[in-house]
Amino acid sequence: MKIIIALLLSSLLLLAACQQPLEQPQQIDENQKTAAQVSDAVGIETRMVTYGNDFQGFLANPTAQGTYPGIVLIHEWWGLNDYIKGEAERLAKSGYVVLAVDLYDGKVGQNADEARQYSGKVRNDTTRSIAHMKNAVSYLKEQNGVNADKIASMGWCFGGGMSMQLALQDELQATVIYYGNLETDKEKLSHITWPILGIFGEEDTAIPVTSARKFGAALDDLGIENEIYIYPAVGHAFANPSNPGHDINKTADAWLKTVAFLDEHLKD
Repeated sequence: MKIIIALLLSSLLLLAACQQPLEQPQQIDENQKTAAQVSDAVGIETRMVTYGNDFQGFLANPTAQGTYPGIVLIHEWWGLNDYIKGEAERLAKSGYVVLAVDLYDGKVGQNADEARQYSGKVRNDTTRSIAHMKNAVSYLKEQNGVNADKIASMGWCFGGGMSMQLALQDELQATVIYYGNLETDKEKLSHITWPILGIFGEEDTAIPVTSARKFGAALDDLGIENEIYIYPAVGHAFANPSNPGHDINKTADAWLKTVAFLDEHLKD
């Protein structure tokens, strides 16, 4: 297991209190900057698509001919909004075919009450939401230009929890969870045979650090490869630019780790 307290320079004083192995966050060197600039120049195309039982999602893929890994992307509790579509486009520019699912069937929360209502409805009907995500996996596998043996899931907040649920219900090659509800039951987790990346905030009251560490320990006991990063001095949804608690530097570091993780496990 790789449980890491990810520290920026301003947080080095926390080292003494840490109980887990530590690793400094990646520094963006000149090569990485160049690669990022090249990635931004990659052409992509986007469109809404329908699959399975009238499920819908936002598809983003590179325009250059080739075979690419696929990613099922799962939105926060707000729904499939422009922010999530933008993140799908970013991943597509990094060489992935990305299907951002719409688990709210076209609805987008305009305030916390609406988001709570929509997410609650999904949680109360997990059969439909699981079917939606599994159909998204199948849709990607059937597309020309997608490597059917290299499919991952990724989500934030509500979507992070749903990424966890999809990992328990389907066969994938990688799973990314940004501060989502976790499963720590080893019997249920034993289904998973692929690497998992978890991104969490130390001050998150919704997904506490103890839960993230217990999750990583369970994966370790089962021999499931994993990387668990716990960022200090940030709380829930720190990677969302619309969140007052957004941290631009830690978000950038988490994104570098995410793309590196996906590249390592999905690209030859």
